[in-house]
This record gives sequence, C-alpha cells and structure tokens, in this order.
Amino acid sequence: MSSRIVVIGAGLGGLATSALLARAGHQVTVIEGQEWVGGKSRRIDVAGQRLDTGPSLVTFPDVLEQILDAYDELGGESGTAREIAGITLERLPEVGRYYFKDNQANLPVEQGHPWRESWDRFEAENGQLGPAITHLLTTDPTDPGILGAVVKLLSRYGTRLTTQSYLDSLTWMPNDVKDVIAIHTLNAGVAPDQTLALFASMAAVMSSDGVFVPRGGVYEIAKGLEALALHAGVTIRTGEPVVAVRKGEVDTATGTYAADYVVSALDGGILEGLLGKKSPEPSALSCSGVAIFGVLDEELPEDIVTHSVMMPDRPAELFESLAARTVPTQTMAFLNYYRAHTIYPNDRPVAALLLTAPPNGMSAAMDDEFVQSESRRFSDMLGLDRSITERMTDYRILDPEYFSSFGAIGGALYGAPAPWWRSGPFHTPPYNSPCTPWLWRVGSSVHPGGGIPAVLGGVLISTRRMLRTIS
Repeated sequence: MSSRIVVIGAGLGGLATSALLARAGHQVTVIEGQEWVGGKSRRIDVAGQRLDTGPSLVTFPDVLEQILDAYDELGGESGTAREIAGITLERLPEVGRYYFKDNQANLPVEQGHPWRESWDRFEAENGQLGPAITHLLTTDPTDPGILGAVVKLLSRYGTRLTTQSYLDSLTWMPNDVKDVIAIHTLNAGVAPDQTLALFASMAAVMSSDGVFVPRGGVYEIAKGLEALALHAGVTIRTGEPVVAVRKGEVDTATGTYAADYVVSALDGGILEGLLGKKSPEPSALSCSGVAIFGVLDEELPEDIVTHSVMMPDRPAELFESLAARTVPTQTMAFLNYYRAHTIYPNDRPVAALLLTAPPNGMSAAMDDEFVQSESRRFSDMLGLDRSITERMTDYRILDPEYFSSFGAIGGALYGAPAPWWRSGPFHTPPYNSPCTPWLWRVGSSVHPGGGIPAVLGGVLISTRRMLRTIS
C-alpha cells in the first residue's frame, strides 16, 4: 500500500530518503524552509563564478554508489540511477597539504619527509580499514553480518575507543603527526577525546583510497539526489518553513500536510522544538565557521594544491576556545582552491577560505581582526607575497550568524555533539522510537558531523527499516 510521507528538510539526507521512498511507491513530499535544496550544501555565484558551500570533499565513495544501487533495486520506471543523477567523481592527487608549525606535508606524506616513516607505518596499519568502515556506515547494526567489520576495527583499537586514547597509545608516532591526524575530528566539530577512534583511521583511509570531488563541484551531489527524487515522483517545496510536527500532520508557514509518516532530516534539537518539546540549552556545541568564498585576481603558484589545511601551533588551545565559545588566537583553516577550467566551469580562479570559529553567533566581515590575522598567517605559510583575501576581487562571507539562521544555537554546524560512545551505531536519538512509530530520522537528526558518508549510510539503514515497517 502507498503511504503519505512528509520529509522535513531537503539536505542530502532528506533528498536521498525521499528518492528511495518514492521509488518504492510511496507518496512523498519534501518541505524545505530555505529557497534551495541541499541544506548547508549550497551553490552560490560570485562575480559570475560558481562556488559551492558545505562539504568540500567526498570520502568513502562506495556509500554514494550504494544509494544509487538501492534506487535501481527498488524498481519503477526505466532509467538507471547513475544516468539520472549524472554524478562523476574525480579523484584528487592528494588528500591535502598540511601546514603545522615549521612543517608542511602532503597526505600521503612524500618521500624524504621526516614524517614519512611514521606515516607509512600508520597507513599500513589503518589504511585498509576502508571497506570495514563503509560496511559499518551502510549496514544495520542489528544485522549479524556487521560483526566481521566490528571485529576488524576492535582488533585495531582494542579498548582505546576514542581518537585521543588511540593516538596516545602510538608511542612510536611523533607528536606533530598525532596532532595532524587528531585535527580531523573537527570534521565532526568536536575535540579528539569526544570522537570514536575510527576518526583517526579515516586520515589513513583517505590517503589509501583517495578523496574525490564531483565534476562541476560538490553541489552536483545535491542536484543528482534532487533529480532522483523528482524522477521518482517526489514533490519538493522550498521556502516553506515547518512550524510544528505532530502525529498525522506537519504544519508550515502556509498550510498543513497530512502524513502517515514523517521523516526528519533536521538537526535533532530543532526537531524537538517542532514537536513542542522544550529542551535545555546544551552545555556543549560543535564548532561553527567563517567561510569566505572569493574570485581571485590571478592564479596561485603551481605548488598550491586543491585542498590545504593550516593548523594552530597549539591545537589543544583551539579546542578549549571552541568549547568556551570564544574567538581563538589561532584556528584551523582550510583553503579550497580551484584553477580556472578545473572541476568548476569557471573562467577565473576561485578559492574558499574556511576558518573554524566558535558557535557564538557572531557576524564577520573581511576587515575583522580574526579574519585578517588568520588570512595573513595562512598566506605566509603558503609562501604568498599577498594575503589570500587581498587577492579576492569579489567575495561572499558566511559566518556563525548565517549558520544560526538554520536554527542551530550560535551557528553550531552540527548542533550539540553526542558523547563519543553514542556517536556510532548506538546513537541517540535512534532512527525510530516505539513511542513515536510514525516519526523517523535521517541526516542531521541522527548523524550530526558525520559528513556525506555517514548521512547517506544512515539513509540506507533508516530507509530500509522504514520500508520493512510500512510493508
């Protein structure tokens, strides 16, 4: 039987879920409060040049492949998911170039570098865990078939189940290399003692298996998932904020939608408010960011790679500042740089300078001291004769105040982080609760800070459970 399903939120999780549910024959409506689909993954125009916000890299690409396979397996009209979505991934030559104190190194670390020996050992021990992590991301934790992947990971970590405890146990590894690996936990918006140990392994997996960018930019994933949803018959309504959710109905600013089932792809805290529950302000929040997207007046030197990472001299101080919601003296920053006619169909070079910032709701401008000092510091590390922001002829800034417009307190990118032991298969809230069998969760509702692989993997698990329940 066909059910009426309302999906709240047209981020990557909401779009993928709606596509699969509609492909299975259900009547699906997606309601999105913003004027675009993709959530924080968004496409903007700066001086006629294309830039994408949100995720900048694709890791564990097999998770996306499994979404496309699931769409085809659910049948329906002719036409394969890959043809409809039109997503083509291109592998980057390196994970990125990391700048830390007086050192700089690519991942994988190049021959002759002082870090090469320790990195080779770490990658040999962790780089082959990609299939096991992918299996965990895409397989229901109640499925006995998941045990092999769990055993493989536990044999690597033992009882050292957080990123920090696992790295602390590697007595042979230089501290600087540990700091470079640990900084990846900011992809989840929190410190290394608040994340599972597999976040440490992800750096090695990315080095072994590669990182990717879709041809045309990361927003092509949102466009591809939207195309799948529309092809399956989904109705997508943008610019229509949801104001209340209850059994059987979803209220928006302009009307009410009847629903047999509701799927939330919103941040968990935001959903609680829509359900009429008043939650206390969380004691901890994930980080926010100041993102500057600009068009450059000329190409950068040839040795500047696509993805560069600038680290603070004292990472522990950065994590302390973020937890206290104060502006750090030094932050971690990313530079995503695309030459003209590379990845994007732009005729001018573009760059995104992404500064990790506290979730304090602050607004930011180009002349702010935090922006200027960190831009100069990064530019000096890169060996540029002019600051990267000085090279931008046109730009646009997205700051914590902007991200707070999505409903997250202080602009926290991933809301309130869960305890490390509940950031894996035992996450709360769960995909579905016996107390509210009509309500399901995907995306940010259950996997804040998980990135594209965790969001799409969660879609597979939650949607398969939901389809079994409905049928």
